Amino acid sequence: MMSGAAQSLFAALFPSECRICNAPLANLSRLPVCTECLGRIVPVPDTQCGVCAAVLPPGYPFGPEGAVCGQCRADLPSFDRAVCFGPYSDTLRELIHLLKYRHVRPAANLLGRYVARAARALPFGGRVMVVPVPLHKSKWRERTFNQAELIAWAAMRDLGAQCATAFQVRADVLVRRHATVSQVGMSREQRKNNLRGAFAVSGHADVRGAEILLVDDVLTTGATVSECARVLRIAGADKIWVATAARAVQDSVAAASYSQADSGEGTSPEWNTSEQVGGVPVQAGARGTSI
Repeated sequence: MMSGAAQSLFAALFPSECRICNAPLANLSRLPVCTECLGRIVPVPDTQCGVCAAVLPPGYPFGPEGAVCGQCRADLPSFDRAVCFGPYSDTLRELIHLLKYRHVRPAANLLGRYVARAARALPFGGRVMVVPVPLHKSKWRERTFNQAELIAWAAMRDLGAQCATAFQVRADVLVRRHATVSQVGMSREQRKNNLRGAFAVSGHADVRGAEILLVDDVLTTGATVSECARVLRIAGADKIWVATAARAVQDSVAAASYSQADSGEGTSPEWNTSEQVGGVPVQAGARGTSI
């Protein structure tokens, strides 16, 4: 029989219930999420903007450069291209919240694998500087970790084992100079104004001519990573890519995209379940630019 202290420690390290659906966990795992919940995480549809990874309505016209959303046509972001794994909804959103707000750090390992899966579509060169989007020091003191940095390390362990590119995680390249107010409910333009001047390249970091992969948990309007890319570009960075675990999707567009994917009509992706992420089957887009 285990002592009370040993039982408490065991319960903390290996929770017995899924933190998302509360179902009993069939297997011991430091990630307290059941396989049924994880199995519901699917990639975004392949009808995405080839620049910012925004999900586009089915039937959106493709040009010589692929599909580019109206926002990017009117105002190109400072980064070269963004990719993401899945929609910021349901289980994937809950998984990110477990990491950020409930401090379930093992979730970063799976989120990192999702980021790595998305990042494989990027045309990397020989050496890439991996830069997590930084937290302000006040937020770091509150949380005691930067979720983007944990995800970046996990992603690079997965990517480094699968391609010849040399990845180096550099959490010291960008600093967040001042805290910004919550951006929930803000428009794209309001977010841009809120973030102006929030980031800077640290004085000892040399990014001239560098190829950089910015990593974060969620891409919403792209304002945060675009501001990061802007200051990196001013400092001399060459190529700037973005990879996130999740992408915010408008409900109406998501409904249309997934409905068409389910029906097999039009330009919907062909799905297969040939790959697993974190031991869970993951549906992979047979074509497309962002998965």
